[in-house]
Formats: sequence, C-alpha cells, structure tokens
Amino acid sequence: MDVATIVNELMGPEGCRDPYPLYERLRAFGPTVRSDEYIVMVTGHQEIDEILRSPAFGVIEPEVRVQFEPDYLDHPGQTLLGDSILERNAPAHGRMRSLISSLFTPRRVAALAPAVTAAVEQLLDELAEHGDGPVDFLDAFAFRLPIGVICELLGVPEQDRHLFRPLASDLTATLEFLVGDEELAAADRAADELSRYFTELAALRRADPKDDLVSALVATADADPQRLSDTELLANLALLLVAGFETTGNLLGNALALLFQHPGTAAQLRDGTLDPAALVEEVLRFDAPVQLTSRIALTGTTVGGEPVPRDTGMMLLIGAANRDPRRFPDPDRFDPTRGGGRLLSFGGGPHYCLGAQLARLEAVTALPALLRRFPALAPAGPAVRRERLVLRGFRTLPVTLTGR
Repeated sequence: MDVATIVNELMGPEGCRDPYPLYERLRAFGPTVRSDEYIVMVTGHQEIDEILRSPAFGVIEPEVRVQFEPDYLDHPGQTLLGDSILERNAPAHGRMRSLISSLFTPRRVAALAPAVTAAVEQLLDELAEHGDGPVDFLDAFAFRLPIGVICELLGVPEQDRHLFRPLASDLTATLEFLVGDEELAAADRAADELSRYFTELAALRRADPKDDLVSALVATADADPQRLSDTELLANLALLLVAGFETTGNLLGNALALLFQHPGTAAQLRDGTLDPAALVEEVLRFDAPVQLTSRIALTGTTVGGEPVPRDTGMMLLIGAANRDPRRFPDPDRFDPTRGGGRLLSFGGGPHYCLGAQLARLEAVTALPALLRRFPALAPAGPAVRRERLVLRGFRTLPVTLTGR
C-alpha cells in the first residue's frame, strides 16, 4: 500500500474508527514521509516534538489558509477561531496567551480540586438516579463534568450550560481535514450562535463585572484594545469553551472504554492499588483525545536530518508518536504501570495546551470515584465512535450501573 492510499484510508470512516494500524503502515516509510508535493506526514515522537518546539514552524494562520481555501472567509465556522491563540503565531499568540494563561497556573488549577470533587460527586448522585436502566455515559457524565468546570471559570450561568455541547460538536468539525457541506453549514450556525452568546455575555459583564474569566478579559479589552481586540476576545472565549470540555469529555470516554476492556486495571483503580494519575497518562498515550495537529514551515529547515522547504505543510500524527517504539517499548500494549516517556497528547512548545493540568485533574478525580460508586458498572451495548480523526472519542457509550 502506497503512502497516498494509506493517507486516504486514514481520513476515511474506517481510519477514523481505528487509525492505529494505518499509523504503523505509514511508520514503515520512516518517521517523516511526503504524501504529496506540499505535505509531509510525521509519525516519529522525536520529530514531532522537534517541530512543535522549533521557531522554524508555526500554525497555519488564516491569511495562509485562504490562499488554498478560497471560500475560507465565507464560513464563520472556520473563521471564528482564527483570531484565537489556536491559530495565531508570535507575536499575537504570545500577547493573547499571556493574558489567558494567568488563570491556568498550577496554583490556580490545584485550588480547583475541591470544586472538581464536588462536581464529580453531584454528577454521580444524578447518575445513580438512572437505576438499572442503560444510560449514555457521555451525555450523563463525561461531557457534563468539564462543561460545568469550564463554564464556572468563564462565568457562564448554569441555566445556559446545556446549550454548548451540540454547538461545540458542530463547530469542532472544522478542525478535521475533511469537512462535508452539511457539517460546514452546521459549524457556521454554531459559530454564529456562540458569537452572539459571548457578545451578549461580554456586554453583561461590562455592565456588571463578576469574578470570572469573561469579566477579566472584557476589562483588559476595554482598557487596552491593542492588547486584546473585540474580535480576539470572542475568538478566545469560544476556544476556551470548546477546548475546555471537548477533549476532556473524550478523555473520560476513551478511559472508560479501556477500563471495560481491562477489568483487572479497573479493579486496581477501584481498590486504590493503581495510581489514577498513572492510568490517565497511559490513556492519554494509548488513545489520545487529540490525534493530529498541523504546522507549516516558516523557513527552510530540516527535521530528523531531512530537508523541509519553506511553506511545507506538516501533518503531525500525535496518536502515532505516542506509540513510537523508539520512545515507548511494546507501544501497542495498554500498561498504566509503564511510566516514563513524555507524551505529546497536549502538544508542545508555545502552543502546549493551557488546560492540560485541568483535564488531568478532572480525569484523576472522576475515574476512581466513578468505579467506587458503581462497582458493577458495565457496557450496556456497543459503543459508537465518532467518525473524526483529529478529535478522537465516542458518539455514544451506553453503560449500566448495576451490570444487568
């Protein structure tokens, strides 16, 4: 099978459901392999780490994207995040990130631990109300936990929080590399709704500030538009909302599916003989919620000793890098006791995920509590994967709390 065929299969439905065999086929061509004249696929851990940290590479900014996507600017689903830290390089990226990162310092995140524990217990109480009947773990728990946490940080009123999972799901379709017309139309509608919502919330916080992130960013934008414009304000609020729960919800779903496949590991987590942090790290390695990201060469450079001309697009297969046998012995074995080996699941370099510590905190708190509250927790039918490659997770994950 040639490289182009492998890449086409990887982007298709079967590849999205299980990309790992295809990653290995690509890896057989080397840690970097050119898929066409303009794109290099990268599977190697060392090579991806190098690209993420090197100033010779950057994210593909909107001004570049529009050159090969002529209708890019016609779709708010694509442009909404264009002025966020996700899609900007230095100096704009550093300017905006410095404002937002103050709310995600290790001290601030650690201080959220009691609130996260309380949120987990409340959701477990509500989950128990389902009794013997099957329930979708994603709807009832996995997405509700991070939605609640990030909305609390942002200052989104509790009565509005139910709005955001479908909007985020529709919007994040544009992060994939193949987006159909119907998906793009849904993303446009979601972007318009999120823009309207945060414009109204910003106006409310401008008139009546609270102790939340929206109020803090509104105050900054009003005091110094050169530091944060209104467009950047909306883009980053939308990004924080989407990124704040989409990946963590997928992390929780992927983790539970793996625990069902490995009942011995679940028993160790339940009885306290397995460190929850070690389990979460192995889930992040073995089945990362974010499988792929992209960069572009800002100048002519090399990767792994291979020349990379300026403007070459780099597809960084994080899911493959986390199973690179040069970095992780026996990489296709799920082993929470393996230890060692730095993961790339949250990226690296200037764009390292701001919410990585918070996502870990939520998962480390939730998973053992879930198994202890419901020791007979079991699948209640087949889980269904979303047909997405970049954001990897389940569409539905039905469970029964009593094992019946």
